[in-house]
Amino acid sequence: MKAVGITKGPGETPHEYTFISSDEDQILKTGEYVWYALSAGGGEQRVLGRITERRSVQQYPDTFLAEPSVPPAEVAALVGFDRSANDLFELRVDIMGYYDVQFGAFINPWIPPQSGRPIYLADDAMLAHVLSKREQGAIGSAHLGDLLTRAPGAVPIIIDVRELVSTHLAIIASTGAGKSYLAGVLIEELLRSYNRAAVVIIDPHGEYGTLTGLANHDEFTAQAPNGREVYRPATRIFRHDQVKVRISTLTLGDMRYLLPEMTDKQQALLAKGFKLVRDKHKGQQWDGRDLIRAIKESAGGEEGERDDTTTVGALEWKIEQRFVDNDMTFSPSHHLELREICQPGQCTVLQINEIDERDQQVIVATVLRRIYDARRATDRDKVHAGDEKYLPYPVFILVEEAHHFAPSGTEVVSTRVLKEVLAEGRKFGMGVGLISQRPGKLDADVLSQCQTQCIMRIVNELDQKTVATAVESVGHELLRNLPALSKGQVIVAGSAVNTPVLCRVRPRITKHGGESHDAPAKWQAYFAHESVADRARTDAITLRNDTGPRLYRE
Repeated sequence: MKAVGITKGPGETPHEYTFISSDEDQILKTGEYVWYALSAGGGEQRVLGRITERRSVQQYPDTFLAEPSVPPAEVAALVGFDRSANDLFELRVDIMGYYDVQFGAFINPWIPPQSGRPIYLADDAMLAHVLSKREQGAIGSAHLGDLLTRAPGAVPIIIDVRELVSTHLAIIASTGAGKSYLAGVLIEELLRSYNRAAVVIIDPHGEYGTLTGLANHDEFTAQAPNGREVYRPATRIFRHDQVKVRISTLTLGDMRYLLPEMTDKQQALLAKGFKLVRDKHKGQQWDGRDLIRAIKESAGGEEGERDDTTTVGALEWKIEQRFVDNDMTFSPSHHLELREICQPGQCTVLQINEIDERDQQVIVATVLRRIYDARRATDRDKVHAGDEKYLPYPVFILVEEAHHFAPSGTEVVSTRVLKEVLAEGRKFGMGVGLISQRPGKLDADVLSQCQTQCIMRIVNELDQKTVATAVESVGHELLRNLPALSKGQVIVAGSAVNTPVLCRVRPRITKHGGESHDAPAKWQAYFAHESVADRARTDAITLRNDTGPRLYRE
């Protein structure tokens, strides 16, 4: 095995060192992995490290560069300066440690290598073994892509699905960096036959409908030895008009959020009436009219009495407008059945893109709260098969545009539920994945609870600082790369991998639903020959119906 360099000495901290190399083959890139031998743990160990800085220690003198029209190599030749024979680089390395199979983690030796020790480039097999916690294709594995510093496919990056569900996930990136694409890759992996996960996606933009293609690809199926198909994933799409929330599942906080601008007296009456209607129905269904009757009763009014000039009348009007006359989202009797949306081997997409943002927040809060309560009750044997709350398997919920449901600086109804689920959900097999393009606008406590992070290109300085503060598992050296990452490149860090890695996201199998519109192509298509007649008819109808300003062509 040929060494690629020689140790120069320790770095600025005990966890780094520098080495010198001519790097004739130009393989020692920033982010590359090298190792040195160390006697530890009862034998010789390979102490792995990541190159974080590279600088030339043999450069042309400044005087050689004074005249741009004269190549510095010609000046060097005239004075007998042979730079090619003296081209050396000093490389700084952050020590990761040697991998201990028993503990499944890197052990830091706490001492840098001695000067003069040979440094070797880590081979693909070594990196594939130590960077990922799972082997590709094993139960509980998810193949996101491959190591960015190596050839495509050379070192697969596999994350641990068990850790992902137990400790939660954050996917952070600027617009256009590929976060939705990466989320699609992750969902594909969760629906593989060696995972068969129960997945629910909160989709505020309608981007995940293309996941219906999962069932059409044999890569996701499984067969018995006799050739009989035993598994094929399913995808269910619930459009905005199918996403219902039963009024009786709302909390008092939800009610107050959905009935804004209430006076103190109205809030007090609502609280009394809400408690009364809950006590009367004892877990059974009730609706907006039942709540109004309870408010009147708690206020001392007679059945059917109404006076719009009173506090009771004003509150009654608000409830009627929100929950009686308008049942598009909040229904007296219908809602999403948990066993219908949470099934192993099924990806459920809740498309809420045509719903008001305040209603979206209540929907997310209600869905998360119901799944959490069901998982907790089932895990504690408080409910059994046949009960509406019986949910005997873990669930993973992916929330797009998470900063809308847990905004920084202000708390909405979904923020409180998210904090509770992120803090306690792991005990009951409920995992959450948050996706956001603006981490600076995402609640810091919520972000810090996600112990696995996929961070893509981030340009905004505030967002960079937010990530650096909230994400402890990613070193500052790696975070420096955020603005330079290309589309489809991601830093994966946290509990689901052994160490932070730079990953090239693999191609999706299903179609991506979040592509940007190609405006120039559509403008050209408007003038295409085959559309001329259709356009003329449309323009003629528009002109006949148009009563506003006209546009004339000379």
